[in-house]
Amino acid sequence: MGQCGRRYIGAGARPVNTWEKHVSSVPPPQPPPGPFLPLHTALVLLAAAVIGLVVAGLTFLSGTPAAGAVLAGLISAGGSVPVLRTLIG
Repeated sequence: MGQCGRRYIGAGARPVNTWEKHVSSVPPPQPPPGPFLPLHTALVLLAAAVIGLVVAGLTFLSGTPAAGAVLAGLISAGGSVPVLRTLIG
């Protein structure tokens, strides 16, 4: 008999290490997934939301109906995203 973990296929044949065969069939570990939302994107969206809330609040306090204030806040938040994207980062 051969050594532990080795077997001989035939006379004069090279020994096959069965342990290496099993170890090499194990897939490599997967890297951990990246963040759900990159920090740059989260910061831009947070700043845009703050800008939208401030504009909506000030518009509402100036006497505009709530629907108009919400619309002004959404428009200002949406318009600030491209600007903030170029300014931050």
